[in-house]
Amino acid sequence: MIKRLKPTREEKSWILYDAANSVFVLVMVTAILPIYFKEVISAGVPAAVSTSNWAFGNSLASLLLAVFAPLLGTMADYRGYKKPLFLVFLGIGLLFTVALVIPTAGQWQLCLTLYILARIGWSGANLFYDAFLVDVTSIERMDRISARGFGFGYIGSVIPFTIIIGLILGAGIGDGLPPLVTRAGFIIVALWWLALSVPAARDLRQNYSIEPVSRPLVEGFKRLATTFAHIREHRQVFLFLAAYFFYIDGVGTIISMATSYGHDLGFGAGLLITVILFIQIVAFPFTLLYGRMAARFGARSMIMGGIGVYVVVTLLSFSLPFIASHSIRHALFWVVALLVASSMGGIQALSRSYFGKLIPPEKSAEFFGFYNVCGRFAAIAGPLLLGIVGRLTGDTRWGVLAIVFLFIIGAWLLSRVKP
Repeated sequence: MIKRLKPTREEKSWILYDAANSVFVLVMVTAILPIYFKEVISAGVPAAVSTSNWAFGNSLASLLLAVFAPLLGTMADYRGYKKPLFLVFLGIGLLFTVALVIPTAGQWQLCLTLYILARIGWSGANLFYDAFLVDVTSIERMDRISARGFGFGYIGSVIPFTIIIGLILGAGIGDGLPPLVTRAGFIIVALWWLALSVPAARDLRQNYSIEPVSRPLVEGFKRLATTFAHIREHRQVFLFLAAYFFYIDGVGTIISMATSYGHDLGFGAGLLITVILFIQIVAFPFTLLYGRMAARFGARSMIMGGIGVYVVVTLLSFSLPFIASHSIRHALFWVVALLVASSMGGIQALSRSYFGKLIPPEKSAEFFGFYNVCGRFAAIAGPLLLGIVGRLTGDTRWGVLAIVFLFIIGAWLLSRVKP
């Protein structure tokens, strides 16, 4: 029988930060900003081109952080470094999220620049937040604590999202999102993110570390070289990272490009926002379920099951443009949304905890730096692949079809990782 989980104060504060930063993903990456970018900022730009521009912006943001993530991770492992770096990137994310109120119609280059900087801040803070997982909980509790983080992240982000949607609907959605009210929503995102980050800033402690040195930047490069020189000693870690790179590439692409693809299929902003809200709510219990089932069937088995669900999601998404009947296409779109909700949080939460159990805890930030590199480069490759294929063919669905191979390769590599 699985014992009832009673989170400690540190675990609660760590979980709460997921609820804090997840609203950025929901509003700025997935739901509101992509639609606002296409309808308002990129007004007059062809649909395939604006979708590709959004994909390229996501890829560039991921590339910039991926270049520096391992080095930042090695520096954060020194005693007393992890929390300050976490707070610096948190501040960057908050600042440029607020700055996204500045761009107006036609200023898509400025909008993408500010979005890239905001996403770098969000991603950098998450690197150190993920690395705190080994500090706040035990190996035995890691799967369920990680799942609770993702689960409460989904349900927590629904609150500010609902407020923003209420403001948008109150202003009248008409032919598209109302610019003034939508920009006010970006301020709400930043305020929610800041308020729920306070417990993490107060309670998180770096329990595992290495002794600080006089030249942390230089020594950080040396530690990276040493890690690669002894890569055979961490074979399972890097084999998992290879698998993670491919399957999370597919997951991230679907999350970041879903609304743009749905818009190209002719679904209105109202429907897209409703579907995103539905996914956030349904993902909450399913993510907690993944955490509980991992205790019985193992985290790797549950991740493999999630990959299988995403293969089905990708194939159904590819088939949507071929369906002539609007009612059938509409119904199938809701089926896809339900499948995404069933596995979106679980596959990410268990990947994080599974990796946390593979690595040495005193080097958690360094190894989570590699983890985030894989996630960031994956976030580059998937949208880039979708964007290039969509631009070459003039139809985004062919880029969607290519995503299924990422899941297949990831599943094959994960099957070779020894539990």
